[in-house]
Amino acid sequence: MPLPPCVPRDALHLRRIELRGYRRVDGLYDIEAHMVDTKTEALTVGGWRVVAPGEPVHDMSIRLVVDEDLNVMDILASTDASPYGICSDATSTLQCMKGMRIGPGWSKAIREQLGGRKGCTHLTELLKPLATVAFQTLWKVRENQPAAVDSSGKPRKINSCHTCASDREVVQVRWPMHFDGTPAK
Repeated sequence: MPLPPCVPRDALHLRRIELRGYRRVDGLYDIEAHMVDTKTEALTVGGWRVVAPGEPVHDMSIRLVVDEDLNVMDILASTDASPYGICSDATSTLQCMKGMRIGPGWSKAIREQLGGRKGCTHLTELLKPLATVAFQTLWKVRENQPAAVDSSGKPRKINSCHTCASDREVVQVRWPMHFDGTPAK
């Protein structure tokens, strides 16, 4: 269902984010993000530089190269537009994510490695949705693997979101031994 109609308003800002996943011929996967921010009015940055309406305030890209186990084999980033020239220096800070694995703890690792002054806020923000796109890209490869479980044998997917809550139908059907709700009639 779409959002309900709203009161009259003026557009001021547009952020476009495109996320894609690719299978490479070498057996690895490219997971890419591209973000562009534009304004509908001129923006003065730092008191001297003017970004015209419709021109990018931010134009940034990231490519994660991952294997089938979601290990980050390489990471590349570019900043083609930013408020300040020094912003593009932050692309190299992402190298600290090389060698990490996308999975439990990914968001925490992003905060620890790139939070605050350690990295670019915008590039860092793109790493979280890149993880979910990596999972979606490799779903066919990973669907035949056993579900990740905790130390008690309970699938980690349980209680990871609203749909997979332990008292919902999805858990009742997929993992009935871990269902703790009222059975549907």
